[in-house]
Amino acid sequence: MLRPSSFRPALRSRVAHSTRFASSSGSSSQVEAAQKKAQEVLSSTQQSASKAFESAKKVAGPLGETAGKYLASASKSAGPLGEKAGNLLGSYKQPVLYNLAVFREIAKQIYRAEGLAPPSSVDAVRSAYRTLWTNASSKAFWQKAVSSGEIARLGVYALEAYGIFKIGEMLGRRSVIGYKLE
Repeated sequence: MLRPSSFRPALRSRVAHSTRFASSSGSSSQVEAAQKKAQEVLSSTQQSASKAFESAKKVAGPLGETAGKYLASASKSAGPLGEKAGNLLGSYKQPVLYNLAVFREIAKQIYRAEGLAPPSSVDAVRSAYRTLWTNASSKAFWQKAVSSGEIARLGVYALEAYGIFKIGEMLGRRSVIGYKLE
């Protein structure tokens, strides 16, 4: 006589197989439906993105077209090195280029609004450095700075200059601490 417990593993395997096959056959239709839905969402997203791009292009006007031309000329002038860098960025290439273009435009606006310009002549640079040197070597200048409290402002400027120098040094050696001796 066979015990009922000996039938249990056989029954379990039949039940497991039948439900597994049933779920996979049912899931293929579910997978197809999900893929179809994903395709619909993708196409609608692409359509809305193209509409947004066109409207942004209209709003930007000639500035948007100019930025596109600058990006195209920059990619051409970068050559194979630029293509390799672009390939390394992968899907981040477009956002990075966009952010660089935005930064360039903001820098232009600041340059114009502040009236910034390079020195008009070599004499202007010489006179600026001459004034700095005479003030730095003058004992009267330092006494006046200490008595008026302007020494704190000069100290902050010196600290900023030192910090910028140290950041440049770190960037140059590509390490925050020390040089790699190996």
